[in-house]
Amino acid sequence: MSSLDIQRQGPVAKVFLNRPDVRNAFNDEVIAELSAAFAELGADTTLRAIVLGGHGKAFCAGADLSWMRAMADYSWEQNRADAQALADMLWTLYNCPVPVVGRIQGDCYAGGVGLAAVCDVLVAADVATFCLSEAKLGLLPGTISPYVIRALGEQASRRYFVTAERFNAAQAHALGFVHALCSSDELDAKVDEIVTAIVDNGPMATRACKRLVQDMAGVPITPELRQETARRIADIRASDEGREGVQSFLNKRKPSWLPDA
Repeated sequence: MSSLDIQRQGPVAKVFLNRPDVRNAFNDEVIAELSAAFAELGADTTLRAIVLGGHGKAFCAGADLSWMRAMADYSWEQNRADAQALADMLWTLYNCPVPVVGRIQGDCYAGGVGLAAVCDVLVAADVATFCLSEAKLGLLPGTISPYVIRALGEQASRRYFVTAERFNAAQAHALGFVHALCSSDELDAKVDEIVTAIVDNGPMATRACKRLVQDMAGVPITPELRQETARRIADIRASDEGREGVQSFLNKRKPSWLPDA
């Protein structure tokens, strides 16, 4: 059985971790399947949004215990190769051109926090809990750290990396890690609401906006950067989609990418 449940509904894909019996913990097979799935979905120009979630009570509990037992006997070279596969998978998800909405319905621990951090928008149920638990095992959250620090913030990461404390969804929301907080019963409706907002926007503009944030965050505002931002807006203004969007606004009609009904 596949470790993932992938559903397609028009321009939206839903990718669920499908190992509820082990709280959606990941191993080398899950890592490979996630890498392949997001590489394929990212190459689909008809796709407008992706939802990443997990079946069962947990979003993702981090590493699979059986996998961890096997790694206990790995050489340094084997550990390096294994960690590189995880790092490459996270990069594939982060670099996916399609906006990704994370659906966090339950426990989100260790590497699961890394999966959440690579999403563009996070929606969490108020019962969800988070934990960067690696230090409890004498480890560190190495491969997930670039994404978690960006999403959670440096100051909060200083605390939760070294204490390995649990923090709840309300705390994650207050820190800006979680964008929308709701009850478990409202979770799917809130995810659908955000997905609809994304799909209503210009398809290429949405992808360009995602890339813009990634490229501009934390970068010094130099003359070269100002030139680059001017070039990007000129490119999209002159594109077919940009022209259509402006004309539809001026003429008070729906743009061509929205259904008439």
